[in-house]
Amino acid sequence: MSGLFSDDSPTNLTEFSVSELSGSIKRTIETAFDHVRVRGEISGYRGPHSSGHAYFSLKDDKARIDAVIWKGSFSKLKYRPEEGMEVIATGRVTTFPGSSKYQIVIDTLEPAGAGALMALIEERKRRFTAEGLFDPARKQLLPFMPRVIGVVTSPTGAVIRDILHRISDRFPVHVLVWPVKVQGEGSGDEVANAIAGFNAMQPGGAIPRPDVLIVARGGGSLEDLWSFNDEAVVRAAAASTIPLISAVGHETDWTLIDYAADVRAPTPTGAAEMAVPVKADLEAQVASLGARLSGASSRHMDRRRQDLRALARALPSLDQLLALPRRRFDEAAANLGRCLEVNTMNRRRGFERIAARLSPETLSRRLIENRRRVAERSGLAERIVERMVDRLRGRLGSADAALRSAPARVLHQTGRAKDRLSGLMQRADGAMTAQIRHRRTELLGHDRVLQSLSYKNVLMRGYAVIRDTDDKPISRAGALVPHAQIAIEFADGRVSAVTGEGAEPPPASTPPVKPAPAARASKKAEPPPGQGSLF
Repeated sequence: MSGLFSDDSPTNLTEFSVSELSGSIKRTIETAFDHVRVRGEISGYRGPHSSGHAYFSLKDDKARIDAVIWKGSFSKLKYRPEEGMEVIATGRVTTFPGSSKYQIVIDTLEPAGAGALMALIEERKRRFTAEGLFDPARKQLLPFMPRVIGVVTSPTGAVIRDILHRISDRFPVHVLVWPVKVQGEGSGDEVANAIAGFNAMQPGGAIPRPDVLIVARGGGSLEDLWSFNDEAVVRAAAASTIPLISAVGHETDWTLIDYAADVRAPTPTGAAEMAVPVKADLEAQVASLGARLSGASSRHMDRRRQDLRALARALPSLDQLLALPRRRFDEAAANLGRCLEVNTMNRRRGFERIAARLSPETLSRRLIENRRRVAERSGLAERIVERMVDRLRGRLGSADAALRSAPARVLHQTGRAKDRLSGLMQRADGAMTAQIRHRRTELLGHDRVLQSLSYKNVLMRGYAVIRDTDDKPISRAGALVPHAQIAIEFADGRVSAVTGEGAEPPPASTPPVKPAPAARASKKAEPPPGQGSLF
């Protein structure tokens, strides 16, 4: 008995591979459900894939089924899928053997009744409002007198004829018509492309760019006007840089483009009336304003003429205008001499303060310091030159010894090196000569500075230094006593003298006596131990 129920016993069941079983299930399901209509809510929709296909799910309160819309079918859909939208999908059920799942391949998609369409419109309206597409701050003002009007509508309907007739009656302007379908499959994309096309025109191009746009359509049911609830149309209207008038349906019909447009017109004829003013009214208003302008100009000229006459009578004479400036000029001329004297006295005091800070000791210290610096730099330059000459002489001697000890072949090969070394030596001698000349020029410059600062040059111009018995310079007359021994130093030597009684200063009117020019002192005279006053 146990042998009859063994696992090794043969069976009559057919053996399938995994692929065969999956293929059999796929054919069975596709045969049984090749054309079905499914009602459910769209879930997990994120827009079309990069390949153009759309993947999402349909669900209700109890079940869920995967759905796919292939790229070719997606472009033909009248209503595009949206997250949370309740739809009726028509297609076929198939399986995906790679993961043992089944899904519905959708061919057509439509909302589940008018209530669903209204719910979809409300949902879009809330979403667009949250994005700010309906914000009143984004709306533009219509131009008062446009030159070109662009109309987006059907070229064969009564709407375009009504618009053209109304514009012709009120104010004839250039009208551009962009023909589109206003209902049916693909009409929303055509309207959106027309709005974007008008905005893409460049000012001054071959086709004039419109100053205002009118998107118009006649009345109809909710399904007929559904193209103007399309998301692409709403976004194109909101993004338009040209002011846009929405004239879709009758006054009671509302679509989402009415909220995104800058202005909503109740009818297409009303849109034409909003776009252009009445030419006759403008002409009458211009004539009225011209008459008012002419009368106002005449009255203004009369008033200005009267004001000019009154001002001419009140204008003072030339003598009255120049009286005050003449008086100011006379007062300034009277004060000019006194101001010059005061200014001269202030300048003299300033010069005296500066002269008080000058002393022979300061100049002597500067001369001694400059001599010391010149001597140090001169000695340093001589030592540097000697060291450089010794260094070059040593290098030359080493090179010469090396050349003498080299074989004849090496001497032959180094002939050019000798020439180069000779050139370098000449350049070195020239550089040393130039450097010595430069140092000598600097030394002579310092010597000229010392000579210009020496008080000997002042003595050569006729001045003299008064010294007491201690050989100290005397700078003031009050420091002398009668019958005192003094020494007067001139440019060419010194003389002894004895002071007399105190002498009165000469009167201011007596011209000063020009001293006799002193003989030029010898350049080899030794400098005195101190310096007297320069004045």
